[in-house]
Amino acid sequence: MKFKTYLKLMTLLLTITTLNAQEGLPIYSDYLTDNYYLIHPSMAGVANCAKIRMTGRQQWFGDDNAPSLATLSVNSRLGEGPSAVGGIVYSDRNGFHSQVGAYATYAHHLMFSRNEIDLNMLSFGLSAGFIQYKLDETSFLSQGFDPIIAGIEQSATNFNIDFGFSYHFINFYAHATVKNVLNNEGINFNEQGLSFDNLRTYLLSVGNTFKKYGSEWSYEPSIMYMYRDATQESSIDINGKVYKDMDFGRIWGGLSYRRSFDGAEFLDGSGVSSQKLQYFTPFVGVDYNNFVFAYTYSYQANSVVFNNGGFHQITLGYNFNCRKKKYECDCPAIN
Repeated sequence: MKFKTYLKLMTLLLTITTLNAQEGLPIYSDYLTDNYYLIHPSMAGVANCAKIRMTGRQQWFGDDNAPSLATLSVNSRLGEGPSAVGGIVYSDRNGFHSQVGAYATYAHHLMFSRNEIDLNMLSFGLSAGFIQYKLDETSFLSQGFDPIIAGIEQSATNFNIDFGFSYHFINFYAHATVKNVLNNEGINFNEQGLSFDNLRTYLLSVGNTFKKYGSEWSYEPSIMYMYRDATQESSIDINGKVYKDMDFGRIWGGLSYRRSFDGAEFLDGSGVSSQKLQYFTPFVGVDYNNFVFAYTYSYQANSVVFNNGGFHQITLGYNFNCRKKKYECDCPAIN
């Protein structure tokens, strides 16, 4: 591959890194490890148990300043009523960019069924929080003076909100969320000095669980569509998940495939080639009594990548204040 190819790909990588470093909580596949609340505020308190979830994600082992993410979330219903609350704190590092954030969530769940045996519920959620962005430029001036580089650690703190809704009907569910509703100027600028202030992202998730009567196995296909307003980029996750009931709880696993609808062009020899972002993400987990453990591995299946190493993630969880299962449905996110 010629030098121009590398140059264009690195420019693209830096642009994507700049945008992702200021997007708020990054959106990976951790929602599939019993953690939909991370991306949909309306899922706070939807389950019959209060939930604590911790995740740690590390990319490209062995590379300096490789992306890493840590999250801690908790959500719970308020007594037996329709209201619920939740909270998320996270730390995200990506090269010279880093951010820390904290969100508080209120959710409300409306039952449409005549009794609680048949699940028919509409939920609304609103999250509000602060994000502190940092850009460490202290090592940027090793080659001499540059008028567009300050040579210091820049930081900015912004306020933003997410809102959305969820609908559950027996084994079917759908979620829609708008993240980063407000414009945040942050600290990232392009070469013309214009800031990326529109971080708005739209998410839509749909899925259904299938189970044969009397079987220990159940299957959950789902999709998630994501659209970024500022760059008009979009992608889709196609997911398959399987569960097996055990005496101690449940074991589960699955595979997610993420595909971008937007390609990046680059020079390849004498022509111009294009590739679209592709991720394959297998995951496996176990529910042991009230404890949850899961491992997720993501592999970027593109011919031109920054690093051939995968992305590793661990999820730890604990369920508490559990109520008796009310609904006659195979709905893992609820019962």
